[in-house]
Amino acid sequence: MAAAARRSRGGAVALGLPPPSPPPPPPPPLLLLLLLLLGLGAGRAAGGPLRYSVREELPHGAFVGNVASDLGVDPRRLAARGARLTSGSGRQYLELELGRGVLLVRERMDREELCELSPTCFLSLELVIEQPIEVHNVEVEVLDINDNAPRFPRQDYRLEISESAVPGARFHIESAQDPDVGTNSVQSYQLSPSRHFALDLKGFQSGSKLLELVLQQPLDREQSALQQLVLTAISVRVVDTNDNPPAFDRSTYTVNLLENSPPGTLVVKLNASDPDEGSNGDVIYSFGSYTPQKVRQLFSVDPHSGEVRVNGTLDYEEASSYEIYVQATDQGPVSMAGHCKVLVNIVDANDNVPEVVLTSLYSPVPEDAKSGTVVALMSVTDQDSGLNKQVSLRIPPGLPFMLNSFKNSYTLVTQGKLDHEKAAAYNITVTATDSGIPPLSSQKVIHVEISDINDNPPRFEEPVYSVYVPENNPLGVLLCTIKATDPDVAENAYVSYSLLDGEIEGLPVTSYVSIKSDSGNMYAVKSFDYETLREFQVVVQAQDAGIPSLSSTVSVHIYVVDENDHAPQILYPTSTNTSAALEMIPRLANAGYLVTKIIAIDGDSGQNAWLFYHLVQTSDPGLFRVELHTGEIRTTRKLREESTPTYNLTVEVRDNGEPPMSSSVAITVAVVDRVSKIIPDTRRHIKSPSNYSEITLYLIIALCAISFVFLFTIIGLTVIKLPQGLKVQPHFIEVRGNGSLTKTYCYKACLTAGSGSDTFMFYNTCGPTGTGPSAVVTERHLTGQSGQSAQNLIILKNDSITPNEVRLY
Repeated sequence: MAAAARRSRGGAVALGLPPPSPPPPPPPPLLLLLLLLLGLGAGRAAGGPLRYSVREELPHGAFVGNVASDLGVDPRRLAARGARLTSGSGRQYLELELGRGVLLVRERMDREELCELSPTCFLSLELVIEQPIEVHNVEVEVLDINDNAPRFPRQDYRLEISESAVPGARFHIESAQDPDVGTNSVQSYQLSPSRHFALDLKGFQSGSKLLELVLQQPLDREQSALQQLVLTAISVRVVDTNDNPPAFDRSTYTVNLLENSPPGTLVVKLNASDPDEGSNGDVIYSFGSYTPQKVRQLFSVDPHSGEVRVNGTLDYEEASSYEIYVQATDQGPVSMAGHCKVLVNIVDANDNVPEVVLTSLYSPVPEDAKSGTVVALMSVTDQDSGLNKQVSLRIPPGLPFMLNSFKNSYTLVTQGKLDHEKAAAYNITVTATDSGIPPLSSQKVIHVEISDINDNPPRFEEPVYSVYVPENNPLGVLLCTIKATDPDVAENAYVSYSLLDGEIEGLPVTSYVSIKSDSGNMYAVKSFDYETLREFQVVVQAQDAGIPSLSSTVSVHIYVVDENDHAPQILYPTSTNTSAALEMIPRLANAGYLVTKIIAIDGDSGQNAWLFYHLVQTSDPGLFRVELHTGEIRTTRKLREESTPTYNLTVEVRDNGEPPMSSSVAITVAVVDRVSKIIPDTRRHIKSPSNYSEITLYLIIALCAISFVFLFTIIGLTVIKLPQGLKVQPHFIEVRGNGSLTKTYCYKACLTAGSGSDTFMFYNTCGPTGTGPSAVVTERHLTGQSGQSAQNLIILKNDSITPNEVRLY
């Protein structure tokens, strides 16, 4: 009633401003049309699509059509072949119930929303059936119901008409709109009684946009300045009575149900439809009064959806079938009911799972067990019979085990090589499956442990260890940690460390380093000296505690890193605490005159042995300078006539270590009129280390031996080649000196046969003539007869130079 009231209010439009007194009720409609549309299956044209029609606004589950019947297919075949509905639109308004093969409403449809003002409204679907694939087109026409009231575009219209208008004048008014179609749309209009105006409906057609208001009598503004009319648009609605009982789509439903179906399993979904409206068409499902009590305990019926479900435990051995009587009752003032019968056939099922019984287990299994070793014995039982009793066993692939069978007994044996380090244990899942339809299976997990044997030697984390330790290290300092692992377990994985026997410079390895057997920590036994021992190697052995034990070795290279622990040693010139070194310069010496050269060495290496020379003290700051890298002391200008007879200098030699170390020498420079060419013997001033004197002795012996060999070679060649008139090619003796000097000095001897004089000389090839250390070397020219060997005379001013290479050309 409230809906009807809303529709009436929506269909009236007032013409004018102030509302008049309530008009008399409108006369009965001139045209009443009754159209009651029910969703009926339209069948199927030969070879054409399936066609159905359904009213809009039907609730979920409303019946549309019997697809299985129209296709001539058993509903069970539709379910077995996976029949399904597909729709091109996003929403699925219909659904296919596979149990009965019927088409039902899934979602409430609004025809006006789907098709708007179109006179017809169709839903296009496709029914897809597999095995083999079939596609059937389904067309469902959505029928309109009168669920919308007519509405005018505006609630009131204001017309201004001159009082001089003559009768018969026409005025246009917009018509009312109704989204329904056909007879459910606007059918007629009614105008409130008026002696001045009438509504012309002669030219009115369905869907027209304009109405005409006709002036019948002249207007007089002085009598009535305002005329108010009410125009009503009318649609026809037929009131329903409960004159149809609910009807099931079939009288008997037959269902096959497995005996092991759990409670809640859907047996069948019943569908009863009632063409009446409202409560007259609302259907409630319930058991029939003659349904046995046992059936009521085993099954239940949903009063709204009509779903029959399992409510208890079924047993084929107790009853092979049940008959369920269901009635559908509408909710009209005088309810009406429809009835159907559901025949449920109980199907015997494979409802007993096989069981695996473990009779014996042999665990742990050694990892070196041979292939085919028995691990477990087991048997299988199944309470079913026939095919349901036939059982097969399997284990997952990829395991080093396999199953051997004999009737219902099985053995689990090893297959392939076991490795405790890869898998210390296996959880083997044994699956037993019977041959029932559908098959049932059960699982048994067997835990098998693999015992370890000592089959892996210790493995070091590094292939070679390199250790750098600064010299002058304290005793017992940790050098490094040697780490080895063993993938075995227990005592087979316990690793101990030791040093292999060996010698380092005639002393055993243990005199230098030691190692802790349990941790692999290596310690220094003594303090290392870079100048004595720069690197050495030891071999560490890692051994496990297995029986028999396994071991491996690794080399450890220990490098002693130099530290700046030696101050520079000045070889020339030398001074003592009581006297300074004496050097002489001529009074007429020019600027750049070489006074002397500081020669120093450093027992360290690398940048710790780089030497720099600094003039730290002088009695005349502007007269002398010291080359930073060569140690040459030169004058910066000519001496003045009033110059003092002596100058005191202090030169510091500093290395490049961190922190730097230095030594200094005091030099007294005497100014003389003439410098004698006699080379003073400065060996008494030099305090060389003992190894330097030994090297010098070796040099003298080597030079003497080479000289004699060279002399005899020259004599022999002269005797052999002279009669033939051949000239002797020059021969050279080269002595190369390295060490800690800042430059390399090369000394050559050249003897030429067949000339009037021979020259045997030592010279510096590492610097330009006149700028090198000319005070270090002197040369003597000896004159001899042709064909005779020259006398060799070598004079070294500084015998501290230590050559380490002598070559004969």
